[in-house]
Amino acid sequence: MSVPFENAYRHGFARIAACTIPVSIADPHANAATVVETARECHDEGVAVAVFPELCLTGYAIDDLVMQDAVLDATVAAIEHLAAASADLLPVIVVGAPLRHRNRLYNCAVVIHRGAVLGVAPKSFLPTYREFYERRWYAAGEADDGEPIRVGAFRVPFGNGLLFAARDVPGLVVHAEVCEDLWIPIPPSSRAALAGATVLLNLSGSPITIARAVDRRDLVKAQSLRGLAAYAYAASGEGESSTDLSWDGQTMIYETGNLLAETERFPHGSRRSVADVDLDRIRQNRLRQGTFDDSRLAETRRGATTIEFDLAPPTGDIGLRRQVDRFPFVPDDPARLDQDCYEAFNIQVAGLAQRMRSIGDPKPVIGLSGGLDSTHALLVVASAMDRMGRPRSDILTYTMPGFATSDHTKSNALALAAAVGASMETIDIRPTATSILEGIGHPFANGEAVYDVTFENVQAGVRTDYLFRLANDRGGIVIGTSDMSELALGWATYGVGDHMSHYAVNAGVPKTLIQHLIRWVIAHSGDTESGTRLDAQAKTVLQSVLDTEISPELVPAGQDGKAQSTEDTIGPYALHDFALAHILRHGARPSKIAFLAQHAWADPRAGQWPPGFPEADRFGYDLAEITRWLQVFLKRFFGFAQFKRSAIPNGPKVAAAGSLSPRGDWRAPSDGNPAAWLAELRAALPDLVD
Repeated sequence: MSVPFENAYRHGFARIAACTIPVSIADPHANAATVVETARECHDEGVAVAVFPELCLTGYAIDDLVMQDAVLDATVAAIEHLAAASADLLPVIVVGAPLRHRNRLYNCAVVIHRGAVLGVAPKSFLPTYREFYERRWYAAGEADDGEPIRVGAFRVPFGNGLLFAARDVPGLVVHAEVCEDLWIPIPPSSRAALAGATVLLNLSGSPITIARAVDRRDLVKAQSLRGLAAYAYAASGEGESSTDLSWDGQTMIYETGNLLAETERFPHGSRRSVADVDLDRIRQNRLRQGTFDDSRLAETRRGATTIEFDLAPPTGDIGLRRQVDRFPFVPDDPARLDQDCYEAFNIQVAGLAQRMRSIGDPKPVIGLSGGLDSTHALLVVASAMDRMGRPRSDILTYTMPGFATSDHTKSNALALAAAVGASMETIDIRPTATSILEGIGHPFANGEAVYDVTFENVQAGVRTDYLFRLANDRGGIVIGTSDMSELALGWATYGVGDHMSHYAVNAGVPKTLIQHLIRWVIAHSGDTESGTRLDAQAKTVLQSVLDTEISPELVPAGQDGKAQSTEDTIGPYALHDFALAHILRHGARPSKIAFLAQHAWADPRAGQWPPGFPEADRFGYDLAEITRWLQVFLKRFFGFAQFKRSAIPNGPKVAAAGSLSPRGDWRAPSDGNPAAWLAELRAALPDLVD
């Protein structure tokens, strides 16, 4: 059966639920009924895996009652009832129960699906300290030793190394551990992740005390990050015994260190965290981080036992239960954005300062256009000079108006240089550019309005040639201003053009982040962390730069007076940076990028926007427009631009997603071919792809 484009499972997602329920003390029948009720709700939501708390069929805090045959017999009957009730349900149901095996009692995670018990995972590490006394009742679980456990009518694998793999959902491999197993130095889930588990479950009792919720969150976050996996955690809540303890029912789901969902604590009634886990992203992270699998090779213990099952996921549109950032390089959270901007700016400053110190403290030479990129580069240079104790007057800035330079951007450039305290000169490049155009016989030299790529590149080349010769003459180095987004698209004049410099401070910074970096500098001017002293005049100029449309200003305005627009030509940088992040960091398929972009951008009123993002610029894109510009990105990134990236100058890596340096994160042949990416997108969206 074909799965439509709109379906999340088609794009490598699996919906996971971490559930907490009210329990009835020592009443497995009642508790099983509550589990079934929640499992049916999960089924209706398209959930693949639903995990419940530790010992939820009996209650965790029943002490010696757990050794009574009446309770244990009722537990087995409850499991059989659960299995029967699951026959027509989608989710893999994982519940906690005390089970007899051999001569002992075990605290177990019981895995149930489509009418059957698939396996039983015993708790490995039993706390017997402070309020815990588990060794009084239970034996510690071990790896599967080949002896199955009998649970009523079911005879199934038993051990803490069991993996449950869906045959029809690639990458969905589940492992369950119980409460304390997470709190030890090497949890069972660590070995399970190395063996291939992508979704790690924790059935937890965990009575609440002050700050324990923070400890749990830290552990789950760290385990999901270290294991490059999703981790779903469900703790006991309402109904557990209050004899000496209290319970908060905390649930949460993390994926590779990122919180996807959590519920309020101390709830009345059932609650669940539900999130769509990105199995592709987990697989890609493990593929790229080779040391993850190296750790598996170093592991000498017995391997895991894999139990396969068929999930039969839903085939319709079930939505997407996870936040998708419109701007992957720009956090929505104000505190995180402030931290990211602080780090990004200081990475650039530190890199430039080190380079200048190592080559004899030359004077920085920079072409200032009045646009975003050169403005931000100047702020980095100014801060580096402050850090080195050098006068800003040693910064040699040049504005070089051409045939299409506007008075607005030129005045911004002049005012900014003055406000920062840099030296400024104006060099009119038109005479030199005209001479070159005449020399090569270009029609523009004869008065024809021919504004082709040669016309544009002559101007870009003249500007760069001037900067390099000025640097030779005045003991300086040319500071590059092109950003990472332009390098991704090949939107730079190769060689003697804006592609080249002595040190490219912006090469690791995506276009969508630069405006926020400038806002951050405005907000923190005078702070010791910024190191960029700015007066009121400078802040006014910077705001004017932020308000200016992105343009190379190489072609004169048309008859309607509209200036040349970069984004009208190559598409919105917001969409290009979205594609860049998902390709560079996650190796995502184009169809998945389109799917995610549709969820991120379809409705400008939905979701969060980065702090300070102008209301007037909060727009949306439909799937057709997303696909149109994604094709442009794929053709340029994979089919054209690599030869430019293969020859870029030095510059610091900034974004965690990666850089495009051929000496760092991105190494690719200059002979590009986008055919495979375009074909994949065309197969998914045949009506929208050329």
